[in-house]
Amino acid sequence: MLKLGFVSAILADFGFEHVVDFASKHEFSCLEMMCWPTEGGETRRYAGVTHINVDKLHDPHQVKYIKSYLHEKNISISGLGYYPNPLDADKAKSEFYIEHIKKVIRACNTLGVPVMNTFIGRDPKKNIEDNLKIFKKLWKPIIETAEQEGIKIGIENCPMFFTNDEWPGGKNLAISPVVWDRMFETFKTPLFGLNYDPSHMIFQMMDEIKPIYQYKDRLHHIHLKDVKVYHDKLDRVGILANPLEYHSPKLPGLGDVRWGKFFAALTDVRYRGPVVIEVEDKAFEGSPDDVTKAILQSRNYIRQYLP
Repeated sequence: MLKLGFVSAILADFGFEHVVDFASKHEFSCLEMMCWPTEGGETRRYAGVTHINVDKLHDPHQVKYIKSYLHEKNISISGLGYYPNPLDADKAKSEFYIEHIKKVIRACNTLGVPVMNTFIGRDPKKNIEDNLKIFKKLWKPIIETAEQEGIKIGIENCPMFFTNDEWPGGKNLAISPVVWDRMFETFKTPLFGLNYDPSHMIFQMMDEIKPIYQYKDRLHHIHLKDVKVYHDKLDRVGILANPLEYHSPKLPGLGDVRWGKFFAALTDVRYRGPVVIEVEDKAFEGSPDDVTKAILQSRNYIRQYLP
């Protein structure tokens, strides 16, 4: 049975209780809760959102409150999310990001959450081979922490390359199956897997269905987001342009993801984990009412594919 939820980042202006209440009221089963640090976090779009402050979980009363509130509202946490760039060329930033990732992994254990979702990170100015060497070194303590805590890691496959801010290579290495293979060869633990988002394959002109079959044992979490590729714009700027020059994130059903085949593949491989809506559609950011409409429209569209 797939559990439908949404990523809490879209409700950035509200607190933990409001997010849980919203999910419960509108018949969701789960939430991916954002756990950015309250200080020193990034300020990019959808970053820096803190619905659970992992630095406060040393207090058993806080832990009990979170668990009790979720139980009362019949909502589970699908994963704790924190998406920085652990391979940042700035050593101080990299160390800070890695330490907070480890805190979020430990928080998963404390709260009984099965997976921590994040990015591999990348130095945009280095090639893939050089980044893989950095990854092998810097990710070793993260993987060790996950193994100690018995927590899965779900790596989102977003290139984090959209504008000149991430030029030329983007800020996340985990962009394609060939890189995923290298990642999983480096760290063989089955705890290390994907938070798979089909939309990121679309604007890279890749098949979004095949990875479900090829990496069925590495699917730890699923993001439901769509994108629209504007081929008239692509014809003008070319595939080497900054990706936001020719595509835009959309709500599920409003873009190019083949959702029928996507959910057919999930059932084929007997995926039984969370499927979590991620809203990043700028057409639905004008007001709180627009945000609500975006979440509920996405829910209504996805429901047709759920048992």
